[in-house]
Amino acid sequence: MSIEIKTVNPANRRELRKFVLYPEKLYKNNPYYVPNLVFDEMGTLNPATNPASDFCEQELYMAYRDGEPVGRVAAIINRWANEHWKHDEVRFGWFDAIDDAEVFAALIAKVEEFGKAHGMTHIVGPLGYTDFDPEGMLVEGFDQQSTMPLIYNHPYYVKQIEALGFEKDADWLEYRIFVPDQLPDKFVRVSKIVAERNNFRVRPVTRKLIREENYATKLFAVITDTYKDLYEYTMLPDNLADKYIGFYLKILDLRYLTSVENEKGEIVAFGITMPSLADALIKSRGRIFPFGWWHLLKSLFIKHSEGAELLLMGARSDVRNTGVTALVVCDMVQKYRKLGVKWAESNAELEDNHSIRNHFGAFERIQHKRRRSYKKEIK
Repeated sequence: MSIEIKTVNPANRRELRKFVLYPEKLYKNNPYYVPNLVFDEMGTLNPATNPASDFCEQELYMAYRDGEPVGRVAAIINRWANEHWKHDEVRFGWFDAIDDAEVFAALIAKVEEFGKAHGMTHIVGPLGYTDFDPEGMLVEGFDQQSTMPLIYNHPYYVKQIEALGFEKDADWLEYRIFVPDQLPDKFVRVSKIVAERNNFRVRPVTRKLIREENYATKLFAVITDTYKDLYEYTMLPDNLADKYIGFYLKILDLRYLTSVENEKGEIVAFGITMPSLADALIKSRGRIFPFGWWHLLKSLFIKHSEGAELLLMGARSDVRNTGVTALVVCDMVQKYRKLGVKWAESNAELEDNHSIRNHFGAFERIQHKRRRSYKKEIK
């Protein structure tokens, strides 16, 4: 039977929920797939509740065969990214489908059609609205458990997408970093020298600090400065800090957060990690109610996993060459040991971003996943 493509109305909660929950069927009984938080997905994909809609256009599509859903995709045009990087690209994201060439072709054709109607010349993905959304198709590490911030997909995705003429645009590598019983002497020595020479200090982050000193906005500014020159980064306004950084600061166990300040009290470097929520999300199926909240709360604050997820890490551009990241790494590792963390997932690091990849070069680690964004010209 032929494929029918239907446009999803994000304002229709029932339609949007069907779009969000489609992967449940596709990855049923797959031990490596980790579901996203359903309420977060619903909020992100609805323009009425996603601040990125101020500079993004979108369409959501679902593919059906014989009345049964067989795939989904989001078509996104990020105007700010296109202006900043001087290209005309439509992104595809939230892309999932059965192993069927006709389904893949039909979904991608809809994204191209949407892009062409808006004057786009290329299609790229998987990417989201901004860099804080899941991005990159898994091309290695299909037998490794996924993490909350990232995408899992079946191995056949690679074959199907490349058969449509897509080529590599960028790769990200992922590492499992093992926490040592003792910090390397080099790190301890360097961090002390860096702190004394530059008057840097690690400042404990508290709820009071976040509430009274507008900490989310300050941290967001440093994150933007850190990542602004990396692949497809979108320069974002301060009002998005509450969505992207404020959300995590509200739910994080702050013992997992490292902040380095200079003598003026300005944030110059950071490390944001959290306990692994993979098992809790699997148990709760990404739902808060009726009992999913307990699994998440337990993993966040009561009984931490032996694993941690490294969400973000970096330093302000004007101090990047001072060695300040050694302070971040030392503080993070010391906290990991106190909290019983045995290993940390690096999450996605751009293949050509050698500076971030070298931060944990002295530690035992394995590169166990690779993901890729693909690109092709719209004919």
